[in-house]
Amino acid sequence: MVNQKAAQSIAARLREAEASRQPVAPVRTEIAADDAAFAYAVQQANVDLRCASGERIVGRKIGLTSLAVQQQLGVDQPDFGTLFASMAYGDNQPMPLSTLIQPKVEAEIALVLERDLTADRHTFADLIGATAYALAAIEVVDSRVQNWDIRFVDTVADNASSALFVLGSRPVPLRDVDLTACAMTLAQDGEVLSRGNGSACLGNPLNAAAWLADRMVQLGTPLRAGDVVLTGALGPMAAVKQPGTYTVQIEGLGSVRAAFA
Repeated sequence: MVNQKAAQSIAARLREAEASRQPVAPVRTEIAADDAAFAYAVQQANVDLRCASGERIVGRKIGLTSLAVQQQLGVDQPDFGTLFASMAYGDNQPMPLSTLIQPKVEAEIALVLERDLTADRHTFADLIGATAYALAAIEVVDSRVQNWDIRFVDTVADNASSALFVLGSRPVPLRDVDLTACAMTLAQDGEVLSRGNGSACLGNPLNAAAWLADRMVQLGTPLRAGDVVLTGALGPMAAVKQPGTYTVQIEGLGSVRAAFA
C-alpha cells in the first residue's frame, strides 16, 4: 500500500522545484530503489493536480529505452510519463529557455494514434493498425533533481524527467518508414551532436510502444485515438546550454527543429 501522504509531499517538492527553477536533492532517499509503485504514485499526484487545474493530457512518453541506460540505472524495463498540451511546441516555434532548469534534447519517433489500444497484450499488428502516422520529434527532457543525479525512482517520480516536446509537420504512414534502420542526426546550428537509428530504441520503437500500451491497460488508462506517443531516444541526448536551434533529421520522416529563445 502506497503512503499517499508521503507521495504528496515528494510531489509538492518536485512541483516547487519546477516552478522556482531550483532543483532538489534526489528523492530516492525516501523511495526504495525497487518501489516503482511509490514513484509512480508521486508522478500521478502531480498529473492529477495538473488535470484538476484544467490542463489536457495529449499522450505519453516512454523513457529508458536504451539498454545501456537501463543497465546504468539497474532496471530491466522502460518507464513512462504524461504529455500535456501545454508541453507541446511546433517545428521551429520559439521555446523559452528561461522556464527550464537543466534541459537536454533527444531525437525520437512520435506515433499518433487513430484507434484505441485496449488489449491485454498488444502485437505489432495491433500497433500498426492503430497508428495514423509517425512524425519526427524532439523531446526536451529536464530534471528537477540536482545535476541529473537520478536513478529509476527519481526519474519516474519526476514524470520521467519530461519537460517539453516538439513535433514535426510531415506525417508519414508506417509503411513508408523503416522504423529500425532509419538513420538519425541531431545537430545544433549545423554541428552534429548525436547520431543514431531506430534500433537504438529497444531494438524497434514498436517494442517500446507495445510495452507502453500494455502497461497503460494494466493501469486502467489505455492509450486512446488521438494520443501522441513519444517512443524513446534514437541516440545520445545533448545538453542545451544557451539559446539556439537544434535540428533532428530522421531518414524517411524528414526534419524537426527545437528553437530555444
